[in-house]
Amino acid sequence: MSNFDSEGPNNNNDWEDRGDLVWNEFDWERYLREQDEAILRYRGFYEAAKDKSDRVDVVAERMGWDIADWTDDIDDNSDDDDEDDDSDEPGEGDVYTLHKNPIFIATKAIASSLQQSWQLSVESTGTGITPTFALAVLSSLNRGEEQAVQAIHALDFGDYAMAISLFKRALSILNNSLALLNGQEATEQPTLMAFRDAALPGLFDLREIWLRVINECRDELERSLDDES
Repeated sequence: MSNFDSEGPNNNNDWEDRGDLVWNEFDWERYLREQDEAILRYRGFYEAAKDKSDRVDVVAERMGWDIADWTDDIDDNSDDDDEDDDSDEPGEGDVYTLHKNPIFIATKAIASSLQQSWQLSVESTGTGITPTFALAVLSSLNRGEEQAVQAIHALDFGDYAMAISLFKRALSILNNSLALLNGQEATEQPTLMAFRDAALPGLFDLREIWLRVINECRDELERSLDDES
């Protein structure tokens, strides 16, 4: 995917590839906090670039994801990992988990922003939004994110066909979110219409990111078939 470098292992790399790395729960907590900060950093860049039509690529570049094609570098990273995993000290080497995957960071950042904005919208007094509708929208946003995260798991393990299927499910749920926000109730509530107008760019950006990954996965599957023939 253009401007996204997954840095992830292929299906030949697993936990054993971390060598002698031994961390305790406090080491992992520090690591996870650093990854949480990456999501917040993405959100900050994304908000700053919200008026740009190419904001997805602009933010990716600001995050340092300037590799032309992430699929080409999945296998290449395995050699570098062997050199980086020599240290047992937290913060040294290049320990990889799903939390470092750019697609994961972008998805979590945009999805969490949408969910937080929706919660703030429905918490306002006098909105007229029913609890049933509020839960339906929030549930749809959550389910779309969940399917996308599962797809990224499959992507990290090199199962491109499964990744495509799961991203397609995420896209289907995203379409459901759009249908809810474009329904009759949305047109009758000013608060809901304001949220919809603000949320549409984020929803379409998620769709663009996931579609790009799907296309790259299909290209990778075609290359694998060509290599076997």
